[in-house]
Amino acid sequence: MLNLAVRNIKLYFRDKTSVFFSLLGVFVIIGLYVLFLGDQVEQSVGELPGARFLMDSWIMGGVIAVTAITTTMGAFGQMVDDKVKKNYKDIYASPLKRYKIAGGYLISSYIVGVIMSLLTFLLAELYIVLSGGELLPFNHIIKVIGIILISVLASSAMIFFMVSLFKTNNSFATASTVVGTLMGFLMGIYIPIGVLPSSVQTFIKAFPLSHSGTLLRQIFMEVPISVTFKGIPLEEVEKFKSELGVVYKVGDEILTPSLQIGFLLITAVVFYLLAILSISRKNK
Repeated sequence: MLNLAVRNIKLYFRDKTSVFFSLLGVFVIIGLYVLFLGDQVEQSVGELPGARFLMDSWIMGGVIAVTAITTTMGAFGQMVDDKVKKNYKDIYASPLKRYKIAGGYLISSYIVGVIMSLLTFLLAELYIVLSGGELLPFNHIIKVIGIILISVLASSAMIFFMVSLFKTNNSFATASTVVGTLMGFLMGIYIPIGVLPSSVQTFIKAFPLSHSGTLLRQIFMEVPISVTFKGIPLEEVEKFKSELGVVYKVGDEILTPSLQIGFLLITAVVFYLLAILSISRKNK
């Protein structure tokens, strides 16, 4: 299982085109933010102190969450490639059990997702500092790493099930493009969730991976919110956080971080089992 995972990781990083396209959605989001969205969202906060630091922290939390999804999907491209090139026949002819083969692909995708997400985290911190913000406190850094580990786990399991349904590189490439495009909307980056219709908000909140974005934003924005909204009534702060997807409200209740983490972990287990079931049925 580990040998299969190592093989997949080496093949992923050897293919520079695959690495680039798995990050394409992230590049698009950052480019749009730097060129267009940054000034608009900063103006929406008004003349409050530290507005740029606040909004840079908001966007980077979402970017890391998107990275966890798109890079794991890029890593799973090797599984589709093995199907197309019939390499899977050799793999399934080996003594490895089905769940170990599935585990090999999942482990490689997970490791790739963690590496690329941590790299994005470092670049996000660099961008924030160069834009006049501050580095996260050490305890916040540890929290971000923890959320990344959980986020990539849920992302890899969910993408694993999706990719198990593909049989051609064209279908995988199309799905990758769609996923990379949709993630900016589902994470509330292009359009803040608070301005969307209630039905769309409900759909986004029900999408498991969107909770990664809110958890990361809560950590990234804790310090800038305390600076920007100092002396402002708590009700206004909570309204701002809800509109920008920093927290999710269901009815009048705000979802706690522990509940959202539990949702991500359940998602990981459910979709991993579904992926194994899908693969087992196709290869009986």
